Amino acid sequence: MIQSMTGYGKTVVQLPTKKISLEIKSLNSKNLDLNARMPSVYREKELEIRKRIAAVLNRGKVDFSLYMEITGEDTSSQINKTVVKEYIKQLKEVVDGDETELLKMAVRLPDAVTTERDEIDDDEWKTISDAIDETLKKIEQYRIDEGKSLETDFINRVKNISQLLDDVIAIDPERIEGVRARLEKGIAEIKEKVDENRFEQELVYYIEKYDITEEKVRLKNHLDYFLKVLNSKESNGKKLGFIGQEMGREINTIGSKSNYAPMQKLVVQMKDELEKIKEQLLNVL
Repeated sequence: MIQSMTGYGKTVVQLPTKKISLEIKSLNSKNLDLNARMPSVYREKELEIRKRIAAVLNRGKVDFSLYMEITGEDTSSQINKTVVKEYIKQLKEVVDGDETELLKMAVRLPDAVTTERDEIDDDEWKTISDAIDETLKKIEQYRIDEGKSLETDFINRVKNISQLLDDVIAIDPERIEGVRARLEKGIAEIKEKVDENRFEQELVYYIEKYDITEEKVRLKNHLDYFLKVLNSKESNGKKLGFIGQEMGREINTIGSKSNYAPMQKLVVQMKDELEKIKEQLLNVL
Protein backbone atom coordinates (compact mmCIF):
# COMPACT_ATOMS: atom_id res chain seq x y z
CA MET A 1 0.00 0.00 0.00
CA ILE A 2 1.44 3.36 -1.00
CA GLN A 3 1.76 6.27 1.42
CA SER A 4 1.76 9.98 0.74
CA MET A 5 4.64 12.10 2.01
CA THR A 6 2.09 14.73 3.04
CA GLY A 7 1.00 14.32 6.63
CA TYR A 8 0.18 15.98 9.94
CA GLY A 9 -0.03 14.84 13.54
CA LYS A 10 -0.56 16.70 16.82
CA THR A 11 -0.67 15.62 20.46
CA VAL A 12 -1.10 17.71 23.63
CA VAL A 13 -0.16 16.40 27.09
CA GLN A 14 -0.69 18.08 30.45
CA LEU A 15 2.09 17.71 32.99
CA PRO A 16 1.85 18.90 36.63
CA THR A 17 3.34 22.35 35.93
CA LYS A 18 3.39 22.63 32.14
CA LYS A 19 1.53 21.81 28.94
CA ILE A 20 3.45 20.14 26.10
CA SER A 21 2.23 20.41 22.51
CA LEU A 22 3.81 18.19 19.87
CA GLU A 23 3.38 18.69 16.13
CA ILE A 24 4.82 16.79 13.18
CA LYS A 25 4.06 17.80 9.61
CA SER A 26 5.60 16.60 6.36
CA LEU A 27 5.69 17.45 2.66
CA ASN A 28 7.30 15.74 -0.31
CA SER A 29 11.08 15.64 -0.71
CA LYS A 30 13.58 13.37 -2.45
CA ASN A 31 15.18 12.45 0.88
CA LEU A 32 14.50 12.94 4.59
CA ASP A 33 14.87 16.63 5.43
CA LEU A 34 14.12 16.96 9.15
CA ASN A 35 13.84 20.26 11.02
CA ALA A 36 13.35 20.15 14.81
CA ARG A 37 12.26 23.01 17.07
CA MET A 38 12.10 22.67 20.85
CA PRO A 39 12.97 24.50 24.09
CA SER A 40 16.63 24.31 25.10
CA VAL A 41 15.84 22.10 28.08
CA TYR A 42 14.90 19.26 25.70
CA ARG A 43 17.83 19.68 23.29
CA GLU A 44 19.70 16.78 24.86
CA LYS A 45 16.94 14.51 23.54
CA GLU A 46 17.05 15.88 19.98
CA LEU A 47 19.22 13.10 18.53
CA GLU A 48 16.95 10.42 19.99
CA ILE A 49 13.86 12.21 18.61
CA ARG A 50 15.42 12.52 15.14
CA LYS A 51 16.25 8.80 15.03
CA ARG A 52 12.72 7.83 16.01
CA ILE A 53 11.14 10.12 13.42
CA ALA A 54 13.52 8.91 10.67
CA ALA A 55 12.73 5.26 11.47
CA VAL A 56 9.00 5.84 10.94
CA LEU A 57 8.71 8.51 8.22
CA ASN A 58 11.72 7.52 6.04
CA ARG A 59 11.39 10.34 3.52
CA GLY A 60 9.96 13.84 3.14
CA LYS A 61 10.46 17.40 4.36
CA VAL A 62 9.54 16.97 8.02
CA ASP A 63 9.01 19.67 10.65
CA PHE A 64 8.96 18.57 14.31
CA SER A 65 7.88 21.10 16.93
CA LEU A 66 7.73 20.77 20.70
CA TYR A 67 6.07 23.70 22.47
CA MET A 68 6.10 24.16 26.24
CA GLU A 69 3.65 26.32 28.21
CA ILE A 70 4.15 26.82 31.95
CA THR A 71 0.81 26.30 33.73
CA GLY A 72 1.99 25.98 37.37
CA GLU A 73 3.52 28.40 39.82
CA ASP A 74 7.04 27.16 39.33
CA THR A 75 9.22 29.01 36.87
CA SER A 76 12.84 28.62 35.92
CA SER A 77 13.27 32.39 35.44
CA GLN A 78 13.99 34.67 38.41
CA ILE A 79 14.42 38.46 38.61
CA ASN A 80 17.83 39.41 39.93
CA LYS A 81 16.61 42.11 42.33
CA THR A 82 20.05 43.40 43.30
CA VAL A 83 21.08 43.87 39.68
CA VAL A 84 17.76 45.53 38.72
CA LYS A 85 17.98 48.01 41.63
CA GLU A 86 21.54 48.90 40.65
CA TYR A 87 20.43 49.45 37.03
CA ILE A 88 17.61 51.77 38.19
CA LYS A 89 20.05 53.70 40.40
CA GLN A 90 22.43 54.22 37.47
CA LEU A 91 19.59 55.17 35.12
CA LYS A 92 18.42 57.85 37.54
CA GLU A 93 21.87 59.40 37.32
CA VAL A 94 21.40 59.67 33.56
CA VAL A 95 17.75 60.69 33.33
CA ASP A 96 15.08 61.82 35.75
CA GLY A 97 12.31 59.43 34.77
CA ASP A 98 9.27 57.63 36.15
CA GLU A 99 10.10 54.60 38.34
CA THR A 100 7.92 52.29 36.25
CA GLU A 101 9.58 53.34 33.01
CA LEU A 102 13.02 52.92 34.54
CA LEU A 103 12.05 49.46 35.72
CA LYS A 104 10.93 48.50 32.20
CA MET A 105 14.32 49.57 30.91
CA ALA A 106 16.23 47.83 33.69
CA VAL A 107 14.68 44.36 33.22
CA ARG A 108 15.74 44.38 29.55
CA LEU A 109 19.41 44.85 30.47
CA PRO A 110 21.88 41.92 30.78
CA ASP A 111 21.63 39.67 33.87
CA ALA A 112 18.40 41.34 35.06
CA VAL A 113 16.65 37.98 34.67
CA THR A 114 18.39 34.69 35.40
CA THR A 115 17.24 31.32 34.12
CA GLU A 116 17.97 28.11 35.94
CA ARG A 117 18.45 25.11 33.73
CA ASP A 118 15.77 22.51 34.37
CA GLU A 119 16.68 18.86 34.49
CA ILE A 120 14.39 16.51 32.58
CA ASP A 121 12.50 14.33 34.99
CA ASP A 122 12.36 10.63 33.96
CA ASP A 123 8.59 10.40 34.45
CA GLU A 124 8.09 13.64 32.54
CA TRP A 125 10.19 12.41 29.62
CA LYS A 126 8.35 9.07 29.59
CA THR A 127 5.07 10.96 29.13
CA ILE A 128 6.53 13.14 26.38
CA SER A 129 8.16 10.13 24.71
CA ASP A 130 4.82 8.30 24.61
CA ALA A 131 3.23 11.43 23.15
CA ILE A 132 5.87 11.50 20.36
CA ASP A 133 5.00 7.88 19.50
CA GLU A 134 1.31 8.80 19.42
CA THR A 135 2.01 11.78 17.15
CA LEU A 136 4.03 9.59 14.80
CA LYS A 137 1.11 7.13 14.60
CA LYS A 138 -1.23 10.00 13.72
CA ILE A 139 0.94 11.35 10.91
CA GLU A 140 1.55 7.82 9.62
CA GLN A 141 -2.21 7.20 9.48
CA TYR A 142 -2.64 10.54 7.73
CA ARG A 143 -0.08 9.45 5.12
CA ILE A 144 -1.85 6.11 4.65
CA ASP A 145 -5.23 7.82 4.14
CA GLU A 146 -3.69 10.22 1.62
CA GLY A 147 -2.02 7.25 -0.07
CA LYS A 148 -5.40 5.56 -0.58
CA SER A 149 -6.67 8.61 -2.47
CA LEU A 150 -3.53 8.66 -4.62
CA GLU A 151 -3.83 4.94 -5.30
CA THR A 152 -7.40 5.33 -6.55
CA ASP A 153 -6.30 8.15 -8.86
CA PHE A 154 -3.34 6.12 -10.21
CA ILE A 155 -5.49 3.07 -10.93
CA ASN A 156 -8.04 5.17 -12.84
CA ARG A 157 -5.37 6.90 -14.91
CA VAL A 158 -3.54 3.65 -15.71
CA LYS A 159 -6.89 2.21 -16.85
CA ASN A 160 -7.39 5.27 -19.05
CA ILE A 161 -3.95 4.81 -20.65
CA SER A 162 -4.66 1.10 -21.12
CA GLN A 163 -7.97 1.90 -22.85
CA LEU A 164 -6.26 4.46 -25.08
CA LEU A 165 -3.63 1.83 -25.93
CA ASP A 166 -6.42 -0.55 -26.95
CA ASP A 167 -7.76 2.19 -29.21
CA VAL A 168 -4.29 2.62 -30.73
CA ILE A 169 -4.09 -1.11 -31.37
CA ALA A 170 -7.55 -1.08 -32.95
CA ILE A 171 -6.71 1.64 -35.50
CA ASP A 172 -3.16 0.44 -36.21
CA PRO A 173 -4.16 -1.72 -39.26
CA GLU A 174 -6.06 1.25 -40.66
CA ARG A 175 -2.96 3.44 -40.16
CA ILE A 176 -0.69 0.95 -42.00
CA GLU A 177 -3.19 0.67 -44.82
CA GLY A 178 -3.21 4.45 -45.04
CA VAL A 179 0.60 4.53 -45.32
CA ARG A 180 0.47 1.93 -48.10
CA ALA A 181 -2.25 3.86 -49.95
CA ARG A 182 -0.28 7.13 -49.81
CA LEU A 183 2.85 5.45 -51.21
CA GLU A 184 0.95 3.78 -54.02
CA LYS A 185 -0.75 7.06 -54.86
CA GLY A 186 2.62 8.81 -54.92
CA ILE A 187 4.06 6.23 -57.34
CA ALA A 188 0.99 6.48 -59.56
CA GLU A 189 1.26 10.27 -59.73
CA ILE A 190 4.81 10.22 -61.07
CA LYS A 191 3.53 7.98 -63.89
CA GLU A 192 6.55 5.76 -63.94
CA LYS A 193 6.49 2.03 -64.41
CA VAL A 194 8.04 0.26 -61.43
CA ASP A 195 9.09 -3.26 -60.61
CA GLU A 196 6.19 -4.56 -58.52
CA ASN A 197 8.38 -6.97 -56.52
CA ARG A 198 10.94 -4.27 -55.75
CA PHE A 199 8.18 -1.84 -54.87
CA GLU A 200 6.65 -4.37 -52.48
CA GLN A 201 10.05 -4.95 -50.82
CA GLU A 202 10.59 -1.22 -50.38
CA LEU A 203 7.04 -0.84 -49.08
CA VAL A 204 7.58 -3.54 -46.45
CA TYR A 205 10.85 -1.91 -45.37
CA TYR A 206 9.20 1.51 -45.16
CA ILE A 207 6.21 0.23 -43.20
CA GLU A 208 8.51 -1.62 -40.77
CA LYS A 209 10.00 1.74 -39.80
CA TYR A 210 6.53 2.74 -38.63
CA ASP A 211 5.78 -0.55 -36.88
CA ILE A 212 4.86 -0.04 -33.21
CA THR A 213 4.27 -3.66 -32.19
CA GLU A 214 7.25 -3.67 -29.83
CA GLU A 215 6.22 -0.38 -28.20
CA LYS A 216 2.64 -1.57 -27.70
CA VAL A 217 3.82 -4.75 -25.95
CA ARG A 218 6.32 -2.92 -23.75
CA LEU A 219 3.82 -0.22 -22.76
CA LYS A 220 1.28 -2.89 -21.80
CA ASN A 221 3.93 -4.61 -19.66
CA HIS A 222 4.86 -1.33 -17.97
CA LEU A 223 1.21 -0.61 -17.15
CA ASP A 224 0.79 -4.06 -15.60
CA TYR A 225 4.03 -3.73 -13.64
CA PHE A 226 3.01 -0.28 -12.35
CA LEU A 227 -0.19 -1.77 -10.89
CA LYS A 228 1.77 -4.68 -9.42
CA VAL A 229 4.19 -2.37 -7.59
CA LEU A 230 1.28 -0.16 -6.55
CA ASN A 231 -0.31 -3.15 -4.79
CA SER A 232 2.88 -4.31 -3.06
CA LYS A 233 3.15 -4.20 0.74
CA GLU A 234 5.72 -1.39 0.84
CA SER A 235 5.31 2.12 -0.54
CA ASN A 236 7.94 2.71 -3.23
CA GLY A 237 7.43 6.05 -4.94
CA LYS A 238 10.88 6.08 -6.53
CA LYS A 239 10.29 2.71 -8.23
CA LEU A 240 6.90 3.84 -9.50
CA GLY A 241 8.62 6.97 -10.83
CA PHE A 242 11.10 4.86 -12.82
CA ILE A 243 8.26 2.80 -14.31
CA GLY A 244 6.47 6.03 -15.21
CA GLN A 245 9.56 7.18 -17.12
CA GLU A 246 9.61 3.93 -19.10
CA MET A 247 5.92 4.32 -19.90
CA GLY A 248 6.68 7.80 -21.20
CA ARG A 249 9.42 6.51 -23.51
CA GLU A 250 7.08 4.01 -25.17
CA ILE A 251 4.26 6.55 -25.53
CA ASN A 252 6.66 9.07 -27.09
CA THR A 253 7.98 6.47 -29.54
CA ILE A 254 4.47 5.50 -30.57
CA GLY A 255 3.76 9.18 -31.18
CA SER A 256 6.88 9.72 -33.29
CA LYS A 257 6.20 6.62 -35.40
CA SER A 258 2.46 7.00 -35.78
CA ASN A 259 2.41 9.43 -38.74
CA TYR A 260 -1.36 9.28 -38.48
CA ALA A 261 -3.53 12.06 -37.01
CA PRO A 262 -6.15 9.88 -35.22
CA MET A 263 -3.37 7.90 -33.50
CA GLN A 264 -1.43 11.04 -32.58
CA LYS A 265 -4.57 12.36 -30.93
CA LEU A 266 -4.73 9.24 -28.76
CA VAL A 267 -1.03 9.61 -27.92
CA VAL A 268 -1.60 13.18 -26.73
CA GLN A 269 -4.34 11.90 -24.40
CA MET A 270 -2.00 9.18 -23.05
CA LYS A 271 0.70 11.80 -22.41
CA ASP A 272 -1.78 13.94 -20.52
CA GLU A 273 -2.79 11.03 -18.26
CA LEU A 274 0.85 10.06 -17.67
CA GLU A 275 1.83 13.66 -16.82
CA LYS A 276 -0.80 13.71 -14.09
CA ILE A 277 0.52 10.39 -12.75
CA LYS A 278 4.08 11.74 -12.65
CA GLU A 279 2.94 14.89 -10.86
CA GLN A 280 1.22 12.87 -8.14
CA LEU A 281 4.14 10.44 -7.84
CA LEU A 282 6.21 13.28 -6.39
CA ASN A 283 4.06 12.96 -3.25
CA VAL A 284 4.46 9.18 -2.88
CA LEU A 285 6.79 7.85 -0.19
